[in-house]
Amino acid sequence: MLKIAKLTALVGVMGAGLAACETSDLPRAATGAGAGYLVDRATGGDGTVGAAVGAVGGTVCDDVTPGICR
Repeated sequence: MLKIAKLTALVGVMGAGLAACETSDLPRAATGAGAGYLVDRATGGDGTVGAAVGAVGGTVCDDVTPGICR
């Protein structure tokens, strides 16, 4: 269970970090989902959890960290 929690946190951070370059929620969600999928696949997952976490992270990153995400 701890491994899944760490992986979920890592995928969310990576997706939100890459999504910060976009200007609105939809492109940030798409970028976050793509990054999350790739990280999840690279770490042995099937990609669905990573894509979901990355999409959510990308969507809310401007609300959580307005100084980083535009």
